[in-house]
Amino acid sequence: MTTESGSPYVPSQKRKAREQERRRATRRSAYLAALSTLVFSFILIFAITNAPGWPRVQASFFDLTIAKESIPFVLQGLWLNIRVMAISAVVIMILGTLLALARTSKSPILFPVRALAAGYTDIFRGLPLLLVILLLGLGVPGLRLEGIPNSVVFLGGLALVFTYSAYVAEVLRAGIESVHPTQRMAARALGLTQFQTLRYVVMPQAIRRVTPPLLNDLVSLQKDSGLISVLGAIDAIKAAQILTARDFNFTPYLVAGVVFVLLTIPLTRITDYLAQRIEKRRAIGGGL
Repeated sequence: MTTESGSPYVPSQKRKAREQERRRATRRSAYLAALSTLVFSFILIFAITNAPGWPRVQASFFDLTIAKESIPFVLQGLWLNIRVMAISAVVIMILGTLLALARTSKSPILFPVRALAAGYTDIFRGLPLLLVILLLGLGVPGLRLEGIPNSVVFLGGLALVFTYSAYVAEVLRAGIESVHPTQRMAARALGLTQFQTLRYVVMPQAIRRVTPPLLNDLVSLQKDSGLISVLGAIDAIKAAQILTARDFNFTPYLVAGVVFVLLTIPLTRITDYLAQRIEKRRAIGGGL
């Protein structure tokens, strides 16, 4: 780094002292955090392993032999969860966007569409996801409708789409309404049509603002995809249940839990990073 005159920049002694003190404070905080984590972990492990029922819990949930045997079956079931989550996420974004656009429309002609969209979001945000899965999984096959698959995987994924699209629609609606009206006015003054304003001005800003909440919904979708097991689909949870019934040991459930956590952590960290980045830009007055 150089100054305006071209000479090398030399920080003052006070600046050097502040930077050294800042580094010392950072190291001190890191040491204290590591020490407190070790102490807490030791106390927790000591309390658990010295509990009266620990030997029985260890044999029932932490059998390494059964864990190694269950990993391939749980991973095979997890592949179904991933496929259901990926396909559902695409459909949810499309349906959620359409619902959000319908709810934010101002045209009097589209009032019935707004009313239907509002009713849809109210109903499926109020119904528990498990209840929606059971209603669709048990009710639709009983109707014997032609052209609609009776696969439990399809019906379980459909329940995920119906429920999560309502939540995504509300998140997107909040993002659309957060864009200041002057943005629309400026775009229309430049000659953009209503559709062009929505596409090039409103939606890009809205999506950037609600990206962290949308990613949080995706994290929840990853976990809730395991609920399709109640219909009989052999996913990671159902595979763990079958192995548990075979060996009378709960270790496969723990393996399935660990697999779901490992699948969720990367997306969770990305969500946290994006949220912090957006917050920093807002704090310094920058754009989103």
